[in-house]
Amino acid sequence: MQTEEQPKSRGRSALREMLETVLLTLLIYVLVRSFLFENYRVVGHSMDPTLEDQQYLVVNKLVYRLHEPQRGDIVVFRDPQHADRKLIKRIIGLPGEVVETRNGQIIIDDRPIQEAYIGTPTRYSQAPTPIPEGQYFVLGDNRNNSSDSHNWGTLSQENIVGKAWFSYWPPELWGLIPHEEYAIAP
Repeated sequence: MQTEEQPKSRGRSALREMLETVLLTLLIYVLVRSFLFENYRVVGHSMDPTLEDQQYLVVNKLVYRLHEPQRGDIVVFRDPQHADRKLIKRIIGLPGEVVETRNGQIIIDDRPIQEAYIGTPTRYSQAPTPIPEGQYFVLGDNRNNSSDSHNWGTLSQENIVGKAWFSYWPPELWGLIPHEEYAIAP
């Protein structure tokens, strides 16, 4: 014989399981967003032609806990001038190097680098800039339309959120983000 208590306890048990599942899902989501990945929307044209305005990306926040940022990495970081805003640029210069711009060419430690992804040559010059330890020199791929290290100086590693990893919107741009390896002239 079945009592009224059995259906009530089964209902409570199902409700409890659903609640536990929802809470566990939320916990996993918060942990993943806090420590592993973050989404980012490109705003503006400073990374043309590599990234487009309104393109949505997944940013890998774990990668720089495992190794140092590399030249060519496209990184999302807290804007050094406006801490409530995030920007995206490419790492050009590493700690201990000297970066300058001369005749439309990026020069690192007196050697030009090859940048096949740049659509328009740089129209500005920049005096040699030493990069201190724990700092990086970042530039937008659209060099003539980008607020970056040539305007406001080097970027502290503390401000780097993560490495742009995957594009998920718009659908035609779906895929891994290209990170360049540089050829530096001997």
